Formats: sequence, structure tokens, C-alpha cells
Amino acid sequence: MNFIKKNMLLAIGIPLGAFAGFLYWKFVGCNSGTCAITSNPYNSTLYGAVMGGILFSIFQQKKSA
Repeated sequence: MNFIKKNMLLAIGIPLGAFAGFLYWKFVGCNSGTCAITSNPYNSTLYGAVMGGILFSIFQQKKSA
């Protein structure tokens, strides 16, 4: 239970980022297929998940020692 409370923002950020990455591929994407991230839905979704996790982890409060 403590682990879930501690990492709640990360658990929310990763799926939201993955969804945003997929939507970016779907609606913006790369027409030529030469773009490293947006040419493939898997790459775009994975990149979005990583960015969502990083973004949401910024807002986690750190406990002082």
C-alpha cells in the first residue's frame, strides 16, 4: 500500500504519456517514414510513456532525511 501511494503520480504519468504518444503518432506522425520516433507507433508510444513518467515524477514530493 505504501508503494502505491509513493508512486501514484508515476503510475498515472506513464499510461497518460503512452496514450499521448500514440495520439501524436496517429494525428501528427511522420509522412516520409524517416523520423526515428514518430514513424512507428511503438516508438512513439514508448517515447510518450517515458516522457510522461519523467514529467509526472517531477511533481513527486521528496522526503527529507
